This record gives sequence, C-alpha cells and structure tokens, in this order.
Amino acid sequence: MLSWLPAYRLLLLAFSFRYVCCDHLTDLGVQEYAHPSMGARWIAGGRLERFETGNSLHLFGAMRETAEQRLQRPTVRHEDFDNQHLPESFDARANWPHCPSISEIRDQSSCGSCWAFGAVEAMSDRLCIHSKGAFNKSLSAVDLVSCCTECGCGCRGGYSPIAWDLWKTHGIVTGGSKEKPTGCRSYPFPSCEHRGKGQYPPCPHQLYPTPECIKRCDTKEIDYEKDKTRANISYNVYPAEQAVMKEIMLRGPVGAILHVYEDLLDYKSGVYFHVWGGHLGEHGIRILGWGEEDGVPYWLVANSWNEDWGEKGYMRVLRWRNECGIVDQVTAGLPDLSNFPY
Repeated sequence: MLSWLPAYRLLLLAFSFRYVCCDHLTDLGVQEYAHPSMGARWIAGGRLERFETGNSLHLFGAMRETAEQRLQRPTVRHEDFDNQHLPESFDARANWPHCPSISEIRDQSSCGSCWAFGAVEAMSDRLCIHSKGAFNKSLSAVDLVSCCTECGCGCRGGYSPIAWDLWKTHGIVTGGSKEKPTGCRSYPFPSCEHRGKGQYPPCPHQLYPTPECIKRCDTKEIDYEKDKTRANISYNVYPAEQAVMKEIMLRGPVGAILHVYEDLLDYKSGVYFHVWGGHLGEHGIRILGWGEEDGVPYWLVANSWNEDWGEKGYMRVLRWRNECGIVDQVTAGLPDLSNFPY
C-alpha cells in the first residue's frame, strides 16, 4: 500500500511516526512535508546538482560559541517588557519601511561567509532604525570576512557573535555587492544560483579564497577610517523565544545561527522544520520577525543565497520549539551614533 513512497520516507514513517510526506506533488518534482501535531507544512524542491557533490558544506560557515565565550559579553533578557504586549505577528520590513536594508537579500556566493552576512545585515538595519532613517547604507561583509581574524577563517567560516564585538571595538565600513558597488568596500564575489536555474550563473563548486584585508576603500573619494561605523555595545539575547521577539520588536533584526540538516538543502517554501538527514553544519542568518499561518507559528528569516532561493530569499522556520537551535545563540548590538553622520 505504501510502495509508491520513496524508500527513505518509508523508513521515516515506520520508525518515527512524527512526520507525513505528501507525495501528491511528486509529478511536479517537489515533495511536501506535514507536521502531524504542529500543523506546519513545507515544500521541498528537487536536489540540485551542486548540493549532490558535497560542496554545499562550505556554505555553512557559522561556528557556535562555547558557554565560556558567551560569558564575555552581557546578556539581555527584557524581563521588564510584558509578554502580553507581544503581537501575533511582527515584520521589521513593515514596521520600519524607511529602512531599505531590512528588505535587502544579499548573496554570499561560494564563500562560507554566512556568519558575516547575518551580522552586517542586522547591523545595517539597526543603524537605519536607530538613526530614524538618516543612515541608509549597507555595511561591508568583505571588510568583516577579510579583516576580522578574531572571528575565524574568513570564507572557511567564523563566529558571527564576535563580529558584533568587532563592530564595537574596531568598527566596520560600508559596502555593497559586486553587481551594485556602493560605499567603501563592496563584496568581490558575484551572485550565483544556489538552486536550479535563475537569473544568475551557477555557483562555482570550489570555495573562493578569503580576500586580503585591505584597509582602504574601493574609491579614493571615501576615507576608510572615516567611513567606519561602530556599536556602543554588543550583547547576547537570552535564549528564550519571547526574549528574542522582544529584542526584534524593540530594537530591530538580530543575528542568529541555525543547525543545518540535509533536508534544508531542498527547502522551497512553507514553514520549515527538520524532517530527515544528517547534520551538515551551522548557518548564520538574520531574523526579522515572526508570524502565524493557519495557526502555525514561525520565524521570518533572511538567508544570504540571493532572492532566487526559498521564498524570494527568505524562509520561515517553525517557532515555539527552538527548531534547529534558532534561538540558542542570538546576538545583537546598538549603534554608536555619537559621531553621526559618519
């Protein structure tokens, strides 16, 4: 009776009874997974060739801190904010429409720099939010990837929480993408297709080398040191979902780290929850809100694989059960506006 199910899904149903695979979409080259108790559903597209090679591992370059490392900065709990004041849904894009960076989806290309993108994207958002729209530039991912030796190994991975510390101690300059260079130091690697066919060329299978740390801007019109933005504090957000929600609502998007399993490579749309496959690594992301769909709670997450991936560059992750450790290591900071405008 179940002979039409792929073998691994037979095993899934036989041994866990946790998830249901709905194969009515198989003819379209996709699968739908449904969570029997939470009601969450997500659609998986076919595995693209790039991920079959095993080279996908370099996309997941985030590193999780030890408990001792987390103790090096303060932790914010927001205990003075009543949980009853939290709305059912919140989208930073709608709440701060004057900040274009919040809606921007970037592309790390073939470099394990997700840890840097998740951080500088949220930093850019917060500079705009806390300057009431006066600052509307993007911070440079390559400045962080190439120059933050304390953070890790550049394109081979790094600690996104330490990136927030570096923003406070050393500062980070502005910068755009290779396709749209702006600011001081723009990202040197081109956008590419991380899934299937789209507007960009296929991503290279090989990892790009970490760029050289160059402490000067791409254009002589901008002074590197004068272009730097800084934070006046970096901090952890207490690992509880309501504390993270309060932080986002009060201060803006945050950086986070997600456990990555094989099934995430197939994500196309819906509210993701882990179904099958081994642990591949850790992925740096930006959380910009939350919501509910048909009673299913989710986090709104921005990825760094351009807008052709997932839900136009975004994904939704099941909320209220710390799916894939999403709230375990949330980090943020507040911009130093004492010398603004930069």
